[in-house]
Amino acid sequence: MNAHWTDSGETHEARGLKHRGRDDVRPVPVPPELVKILRQHIQEDGTAKDGRLFRSERDGIVQSTVYTEVWQAARLLAFTPAQVASPLAKRPYDLRHAAVSLWLNAGVSAPDVAERAGHSVDVLLRVYAKCLDGQEEIANRRIGDALAA
Repeated sequence: MNAHWTDSGETHEARGLKHRGRDDVRPVPVPPELVKILRQHIQEDGTAKDGRLFRSERDGIVQSTVYTEVWQAARLLAFTPAQVASPLAKRPYDLRHAAVSLWLNAGVSAPDVAERAGHSVDVLLRVYAKCLDGQEEIANRRIGDALAA
């Protein structure tokens, strides 16, 4: 994050969750597979003093430029040259879009996906409705199965 995007002028600013009270929390349902990975990470690497999972060498906030450098190096290792040249997973944030699209296409209900992503259902469907294209055959089968039951 650049300082010109913060109210304080600092590179990072501590703030609460969007559209929520200062002391509000947002529980996020996590699949058991991810819980295992996170527990292993915490066991091996611990956490920062304030509880963050990822931290700099001096226990500070990892700068966005570091994430970008690591991400670009990982893309070079994981992708073919054609994929590297494409917009596929161009930024780490693209993983969020991929995850939400995957959940919706897997048939997870919109309210559950919205809760996991921290969206309202309205925002979720406005942003991600396009990823549901091509699902007509599946929808027809589900409706037919429900009517036949």
